[in-house]
Amino acid sequence: MPEHVLVVGTGREFPGRVRAASPGTVTTVMCRVEYVHKVRDAHENARVIALRERADDEEWIALAAAVHAHQPFTRIATVGERDQDRCAAIGAALGLPTHSPETVALVHDKNLMRDRLVAAGLDSTAHTIATSEDDVRSFLRAHGGPCVVKPVSGAGSVGVALARTEADVPAAWRRASGDHTGITGAGVIVEQYHEGDQFSVEGLSEAGEHVIVSITRKFSDPATFVELGHVVPAGLSDAQRAAAEAYVTRVLDALGVEFGATHTEIVLGDHGPRLIETHVRVGGDEIPGLTLDVTGVDLSDCVVRQTLGDKVLPGVRALLAAPRERVASAIWFAALPGTGVLEEVSGTAEARATAGVTDVQVTARPGTALGGLASSDSRVAAVRALAATPREAVAAAQQGVGHLGFHVRSRAHISGTV
Repeated sequence: MPEHVLVVGTGREFPGRVRAASPGTVTTVMCRVEYVHKVRDAHENARVIALRERADDEEWIALAAAVHAHQPFTRIATVGERDQDRCAAIGAALGLPTHSPETVALVHDKNLMRDRLVAAGLDSTAHTIATSEDDVRSFLRAHGGPCVVKPVSGAGSVGVALARTEADVPAAWRRASGDHTGITGAGVIVEQYHEGDQFSVEGLSEAGEHVIVSITRKFSDPATFVELGHVVPAGLSDAQRAAAEAYVTRVLDALGVEFGATHTEIVLGDHGPRLIETHVRVGGDEIPGLTLDVTGVDLSDCVVRQTLGDKVLPGVRALLAAPRERVASAIWFAALPGTGVLEEVSGTAEARATAGVTDVQVTARPGTALGGLASSDSRVAAVRALAATPREAVAAAQQGVGHLGFHVRSRAHISGTV
């Protein structure tokens, strides 16, 4: 019997990659109605099932069960953040191996995650759920500042704000508690801010065993925490890398992660590694591509092969141990601080001609309304570069971005007078 893989969420290119990796494999896609247009080559799937956003777990399970009775699923997978909880619920109901509902809940709910790590003795970060600005002020009085105010669930730096003093609380609360696509009404968590450089740890797990593939140095906007650049390798000392790897492995164990790709964001400061958040998926912002450049490990391909039942860790270990030319791979994003309408982008040829630059992507089309740096979606272009060292790779990517010009039409602000 051929494999029949249920992909929860659009999966973008993932269903096609699964079919290509195992000819004869059948895929079914289940996603929300508003994302059907993102299903690539929809006709290549056995079926595409679209549900309204407010459909509950029972409806998702019932529809999956109906297909399962007609053409049994052999595998289930999801590759994005959205609807991982639906995938876990369907897997548990149909007996298909995937992340447990408990693990997904711990990863998605930052307050539950913090509570679990405190109980495991892994993280003492002060945190609380906030229902009003007064709760944030009370946190600052009790623990001092600065503190991070952000939605309980979400990704892409959406709604994340820093409050150093009580004077910062109103603006931070508006940003964190606002309605954001996909996480409306998620709630707000306030947590202690850890000073230090930021990194993400890219891992693969199999049968409860974890292998750290790479560590990424992250560069974020200090006000919004939107990520502006990444470089692999991170340029850590052997001791720092060992500490980060050991810490993240213990975090994944505590959260019950058994398989798949993980993307764990940490701060390395005077007190060692501290968790920002973790995800049971590959990192965004082309981090898998940076990792592939440096290590030879294709994280996305590993996810495809794991979905089809292959064991990937032996091959990953072999690649990581093999001699390889030392190289650093970086990406830098262009972000525009003002508001207006993007009319034209210039300088792409000059950016591509910059020494070390390997790719230039303009992600905002003419006519795009710009509203400042609110989330990862606010960035308008990206440049990737290769070099001998992390510092040189970042410099090349930044130089490429520096060649780009953005012509924006703005309207004058008219207000009352005195």
